[in-house]
Amino acid sequence: MGILLTEAGTGGIETMIFTFVIYAVLIGGMWFFMTRPQKKEQKRLAALLSSLEVGDHVHTTSGFYGEVIYITDDMVIIEFGNNKNCRIPTDKSAINRVEKAGES
Repeated sequence: MGILLTEAGTGGIETMIFTFVIYAVLIGGMWFFMTRPQKKEQKRLAALLSSLEVGDHVHTTSGFYGEVIYITDDMVIIEFGNNKNCRIPTDKSAINRVEKAGES
């Protein structure tokens, strides 16, 4: 009594390949839909920071709200409060919202 190989034995390989393709498509789709919003937000924030000007009012990630008085490549100096004596150098990446000087 020997073992006979028939066409039914090769179906396992095809099923395994099909399963692998389905998993690859699902994982690729999930990765695409999870990273796309992050990339959009990064582009929006980069455009926001590139249009930053002296006199703009900014809101930082730590909750502070103030006016930009000086800008360098990677830092800004923000003036906080009413007495105009509180000036804090802040990294540009800490800014999450900008209101232009002419807007209310």
